[in-house]
Amino acid sequence: MQVIQEEQRKLAAIESTIVYNYLDWLTILPWGIYSDEKTDVMSAEKILDEDHYGLSSVKERVLGHIAAIRLGKIICLAGPPGVGKTSIARSIARSIARALHRNFFQLYVGGISTASLIKGSPRTGVNAMPGKMVQCLKIAGTSNPVVLIDDIDKLGIGNNGDTLNALLELLDPELNANFMDHYLNVTIDLSKVLFICTTKSTVGIPIPLLNKMEVITILGYLFDEKIHIARDHLEKTARRDCGIKLEQVDVSHAALSSLIENYCREDGVKNLQKQIEKIYRKSALKRVREDASDTTLVKNIRIDNSNLADYVGEPLFVAGKINEKPDVNKIYEQTPAGVAAGLSTTNILYIETNVLEEGRGKGCLDVMTGQLGNVAKESALIAYTFAKRFLLEKEPKNRFFANSKLHLHGLTGVLTNDGRTKATTIEGPSAGCTSLLSLAIKKPVRKDLAMTGAISLTGRIHPIGGVMDKTLAARRSQIKTIIFPVGNRKLFEDLPQNVKKGLDVHYVDEYEQIFELAFNYDH
Repeated sequence: MQVIQEEQRKLAAIESTIVYNYLDWLTILPWGIYSDEKTDVMSAEKILDEDHYGLSSVKERVLGHIAAIRLGKIICLAGPPGVGKTSIARSIARSIARALHRNFFQLYVGGISTASLIKGSPRTGVNAMPGKMVQCLKIAGTSNPVVLIDDIDKLGIGNNGDTLNALLELLDPELNANFMDHYLNVTIDLSKVLFICTTKSTVGIPIPLLNKMEVITILGYLFDEKIHIARDHLEKTARRDCGIKLEQVDVSHAALSSLIENYCREDGVKNLQKQIEKIYRKSALKRVREDASDTTLVKNIRIDNSNLADYVGEPLFVAGKINEKPDVNKIYEQTPAGVAAGLSTTNILYIETNVLEEGRGKGCLDVMTGQLGNVAKESALIAYTFAKRFLLEKEPKNRFFANSKLHLHGLTGVLTNDGRTKATTIEGPSAGCTSLLSLAIKKPVRKDLAMTGAISLTGRIHPIGGVMDKTLAARRSQIKTIIFPVGNRKLFEDLPQNVKKGLDVHYVDEYEQIFELAFNYDH
């Protein structure tokens, strides 16, 4: 009241419009107004199941969060683009809002580069306004809403302050009980607000803020889950948008499977949705043309493998090969000497090594190609250094590395769903090391074997990330035997049974074990 009385005395002054706006904001906020909380976990579970198929572990953690009403913890969904983080977060926020009988608000922070958009700007400035959080409270109408903050990793450092620090002050329960908006210039209690965030990566999020978060990682959907999502959600939406009845267009199971395997190798279903929409749009156009012709009967349309390409074009990926234009690079039926398969989060990457020049004392790793970034080049150099030492121990008389100038190539890179190629990552660098040794001993790597693992200069194998994605990549490429570091055993064993089925998995902690598996080496 003291602030309001002081401002009322200024109404007769020249800045009366500014004062009116300020008082309007000050009085419209829901001071001390809170939604009544009645925890309804069953209602939240129903919303999550209706909106999203699968993701059982994610749902369980969210429902546990609701049941305990763990105020002070921020739910943060992390995962690669396209897995539906925003959609899932919106469903979670809606389910929590209903379960706890709270209002819901979505706060977009992507592209924000000034702290003033979060904390407001001083009233003395031109076009001064409160920050986004104050605007959120005004719209929500309560002091304890559920707020979804999307793409927090897209915040940056601008000329007018560090937005990440402003976000820390907004989200940290130890700080936001006295949140100061620069426009209002009074403290606001945000400690009862329940925040949900999404991010592609937790790298770059301040550690104090990250420690306050309940980070839930979304790895992506399995093949069976994508089938269900396509049938239960994507096709229904596409039919509705195109005005097509269920019986008028039939997409066979084989065609849908081919669409997932050969066109849409992704973690999420964003590209799958686009391809299904393309099928139904072309089907609608075909029916309209037939209806306008002299044909009296418009036939129902069936899409299967024989005519799928007529609707969505030629596949980017085919079992056994990557379809590129104009060339087609086949995956090796049997890798020759100098080639090893590494596990990537999207596909199998082949590391090739060949000799450029031979001569006494000319040994070096001279050329590295395949869109290798700096990290990949460092991995290749580690692989080369270790391979030289390892060969010296195994075959002291073999002078291959001392006398051979070599070229190492990461074959093709990862072909994305839009036909572009991502930079190659030397996986481990266990595959790079195996490729070099294969050429040195003139012996091919065993058939249908792929590997991943970080090698130290002493030959120790360290854990890697992306176990789920790399396992799925191996299945897609019909790899039967895979090698993981011992440190990844628990992560692999926790994968769903249908992901692990039929795979022969070996766990190693020394490169010696990889070498024996790859070459059946005789001591």
